[in-house]
Amino acid sequence: MLMPKRTKFRKHHRGRMRGRAKGGDTVAFGEFGLQATEASWVTSAQIESARVALTRHVRRGGKVWIRLFPDKPVTSTPAETRMGKGKGAVDFWVAVVKPGRVMFEIEGVPLDVAREAMRLAGHKLPLKTRFVARDKEAIQR
Repeated sequence: MLMPKRTKFRKHHRGRMRGRAKGGDTVAFGEFGLQATEASWVTSAQIESARVALTRHVRRGGKVWIRLFPDKPVTSTPAETRMGKGKGAVDFWVAVVKPGRVMFEIEGVPLDVAREAMRLAGHKLPLKTRFVARDKEAIQR
């Protein structure tokens, strides 16, 4: 699963997810993309699950880009532990996704195959998504 090789600090604050995506909101590499319509944390396991669903449907045809990376550590303390004793150990890694962010891109497959692959990948993610294309006329066809 995805995680950084090293980080400047071991633990992060939770932060807030206000506003729209600052960058990565257009289809830049492929022909079709999967865009987030709401904010959420996406874990490395969810990213991997969506990637597997996407590549299985296209059956090794086309090229897939993953446009998000889980670089935020999420900590948790063990169950039935008393209060105090500091912040817990790093449990898993997440990518902070805001509305408008293009998370996956694909090219080299027909429109209907790409749409179905993105739908399957979207079901693996904890947020609402929509199918987008580099050129708007491709979706209307």
